[in-house]
Amino acid sequence: MRGRDGTPASGHERPAAGSRYAPRWVRIAYQAFFLLLFLASFLAMTDEGVRRLPVRWLFHLDPLTALGMMLSSWTLTPALLWALAIVGLTVVSGRSFCGWVCPVGTLHHVVSRATRRMRRGPPARINRWRPHFRLKYLLLVALAVAALAGTLLSGLLDPISLATRSLGSSLGAALATALPDGGFRPRLFRAAWATGAIFVGLLAVNRWIVRWWCRAICPLGALLGWAARVSVYRIHVDPELCTHCNLCAADCQGADEPFAKHRVSECHVCLNCVAACPEGAVSFRPFAPPALPAGGVDLGRRQVVGAGLAGAALLPLARASAGSASSPGPLAIRPPGARREEEFLARCVRCGACVHACPTSALQPAMGEAGPEGLYTPILVPRRGWCEPSCTLCGYVCPTGAIRPLLPEEKGWTRPEAEGIRIGTAFFDLGRCLPWGPAIPCIVCQEVCPTSPKAIWLEPVEVPARDGRLVRLQRPHMDPARCVGCGLCEAKCPVSDLAAVRVTRVGESRARESSLTLPLGRTLS
Repeated sequence: MRGRDGTPASGHERPAAGSRYAPRWVRIAYQAFFLLLFLASFLAMTDEGVRRLPVRWLFHLDPLTALGMMLSSWTLTPALLWALAIVGLTVVSGRSFCGWVCPVGTLHHVVSRATRRMRRGPPARINRWRPHFRLKYLLLVALAVAALAGTLLSGLLDPISLATRSLGSSLGAALATALPDGGFRPRLFRAAWATGAIFVGLLAVNRWIVRWWCRAICPLGALLGWAARVSVYRIHVDPELCTHCNLCAADCQGADEPFAKHRVSECHVCLNCVAACPEGAVSFRPFAPPALPAGGVDLGRRQVVGAGLAGAALLPLARASAGSASSPGPLAIRPPGARREEEFLARCVRCGACVHACPTSALQPAMGEAGPEGLYTPILVPRRGWCEPSCTLCGYVCPTGAIRPLLPEEKGWTRPEAEGIRIGTAFFDLGRCLPWGPAIPCIVCQEVCPTSPKAIWLEPVEVPARDGRLVRLQRPHMDPARCVGCGLCEAKCPVSDLAAVRVTRVGESRARESSLTLPLGRTLS
């Protein structure tokens, strides 16, 4: 109610317009700082900076990663305990992580801001909450149940993992191809176009719906939204001062509708509504009365049960497929230090940090070699590169311990006295091998073999040519007891197309069932 002179009839003083908590540029400065810090950490993953800089810091602040690991492997690395600080921050001030820290949220915020003039209609109507925004909570339920069943798939939709994977194995490589190569071989990744298209497509949706990814899909936002239901600080609208102008909804980042029934679970704490209110009716204060029950997380019981059943069905369906954890495909060669397959899949968040850090691009995102359960997990593709004997970057950038950090000495690939970590075994295709098939001299594989003593040894022979003359050759042989599966022989094989020597995961030291020969009484499936 207002008097004739325009002042509130209840005696409330009219506050000055604009935010009374922090100017908008303070939030923008925070967002820019954390985005640049994320990019700096991302770039540092590709060199020795991984041992000096906390490149995994943002993963360790991710409560979704911590929750997924705890449910899937019943373990929690000490570094992930930092995620509790984010949960505590959410309980105090709501989803401020989404509005102030998350680099993916910042990117969507920037694109939403840049495309605001392209959206048609009144801002308050465009920015309304939509029923399909509940989807993120149902996805969170499904992913949590799947993790409880033993497979960690939350990384496929976790924003930090999504950004690292998209930049590392797609967009970053695409940008590098547009720049002068400086004599370096291009970094090529499998399904890079699809990975990049998904990320760019999610950004493009902001042209129609502001921060659609954050509002409808992001499972981390859903987890923080659940915690925000009990937050101490929240948006409050004074009904005595509010004139229902709806200006507070024009630039709302979370569609939490502060002018109506405020959904505290959706609020990103951008405080744009506080700054936009000309009457000073909107405030961000402690212990404000809840506007909606459960903070606005209005899920039906059948929806939750359905999401849980869908999550429970993911693992058996994935394990029923060829190439699953119980029987991974022969080309599912894991990096050195990778844990046993089931534990590896229970820890790996599919972030692609190891793929990005690999200096030879030997590590690639799996598309089908490890089955549906292993989508986007790292595998070694020797034709793209080789595992450098002195490199252990993949273990240092792994945020969850799916790949153990190793020292080069622990790898043992160049030390005669060390047993070494084996990731596979190389085999010759004699029909394609130049000295064996076409009788052409070649000893490249033996020359590049890094083990000591070399796993490949040469047999001097003389074979008759078609014209009757004798050709002196050195035919290569593989010593499986010395081969570690590094892939250098396959990477350097001069035979074009399919290499004459190829590596499979058989003989890897992390799993006894991967021995070179089948145990007695067992048959190939």
